[in-house]
Amino acid sequence: MVEVLSGYAVPTAKIASVLGISQATLFKHYRRELDRGSGLVEAKLVANLLRIASGSDGTALKAITFSLTTRFGWSQYVPRPDGDEKPLGKKEAANVAAQTAPPDWGRLLQ
Repeated sequence: MVEVLSGYAVPTAKIASVLGISQATLFKHYRRELDRGSGLVEAKLVANLLRIASGSDGTALKAITFSLTTRFGWSQYVPRPDGDEKPLGKKEAANVAAQTAPPDWGRLLQ
């Protein structure tokens, strides 16, 4: 019972109350069950998350993103590797593209 309640994230104070014992007694005699219960549920959740992430729809993408950010520390807010250089604006990017156009670009427009 302790393992199941722990797995469902029931607070230890409530588990102790259900058993009619103190929290200290709960930790002393049921430490393994408390750890195992939460570990089993976590393992099932991770297995389900990985199953969902192996798909190819929007839900899979969300599951993959969640996994990468929470488990592996990925972030969409990581600083750019080039340091202080800011991305070009629309006009600047168009100028650069115009200056670096292929030599036969004019022929393509005719």
